[in-house]
Amino acid sequence: MLKPRVRPKWRPPLALIVYAVLLTVMLLPMLTIIWFRVVRAASGAMAPAEIATLSAVLVLTLVVAYVLTRTLTVPINALITRTDEIARGGRSAIRPLEIYGTREVATLSQSFLDLAGKLVDHSDYVRSFATHVSHELKSPLTSIRGAAELLRDDDEENPMGVEQRNRFLANIIADTERLDRLLSRLRELAKAELPSEQGASSIQDIAAQLKMQFRQLAVVDEGSTDEMVTLPVEAAGIIFSNLAENAFQNGATMLAIRASAEGRRMSIQVRDNGYGIADGNRDRIFEPFFSTRRENGGTGMGLGIVRAMLTSHGGSIELLESSEQGTVFQVALPRSS
Repeated sequence: MLKPRVRPKWRPPLALIVYAVLLTVMLLPMLTIIWFRVVRAASGAMAPAEIATLSAVLVLTLVVAYVLTRTLTVPINALITRTDEIARGGRSAIRPLEIYGTREVATLSQSFLDLAGKLVDHSDYVRSFATHVSHELKSPLTSIRGAAELLRDDDEENPMGVEQRNRFLANIIADTERLDRLLSRLRELAKAELPSEQGASSIQDIAAQLKMQFRQLAVVDEGSTDEMVTLPVEAAGIIFSNLAENAFQNGATMLAIRASAEGRRMSIQVRDNGYGIADGNRDRIFEPFFSTRRENGGTGMGLGIVRAMLTSHGGSIELLESSEQGTVFQVALPRSS
């Protein structure tokens, strides 16, 4: 969804409006007093000039009140109305106001639009995620329940064979293991989206950890710098081990890491020599629970956890290229000061 933006233009600051209103209100009676005391003697009935002066004061006061109302009250009331609409689930209310009045109100409106957009997107994400979780948990639970009912209702007159019983028990064990993997991934995802610690890691240490953890992969450090990235050691381990695990599951025997500094950010390329990602799946690999290895126990949450954890630490990940010769991911992170 294209984020709405406040149209940039010069607007008077709120302080200028307030001071102008106060000075104007104070100046008008002073001018009236000077007129009566200096120009004319205050006696007798009100002259036409005096009536005209008071009328002018009244008109100017109404103009000042109108300006104050238009610059402050109208946009603030509009924001209140938008807040109520969004609280009732109205995504259409996330749009710029017709009137902003002052610079501060325009800035406040933009902050409101940004926050409202994030909240609505997060609400949609939670709703979609809950649907996916329910679906993923329902399949193994249904399988476990069916196998358990068959075992419970085993007929003594026509007892179940040992092979059939073992098959049902094996299915129950396999489904419970899948549930355990799903719950572990969900815990990792929850931790990824709510980082509780800060820290830094070096690319060389990350590569060394992968070499120890994935001995079946030839992990190659292609000239990484010794600079640090803003990732706690535990978070770095989760992110890059998920990438290494995906590479291994897709037939890779080699994993190369190359890091380069680009200004205040660090770019890290992770390249493998696996089977690659099919063109039809390239746009879906970061979707929660999307997996091409479901029959082999894949949960489809690895890359989703990687992206969520990187986002929570100010980073990002993208798929640069993928072919039958391998896949290249690029991770971008702030450099540690």
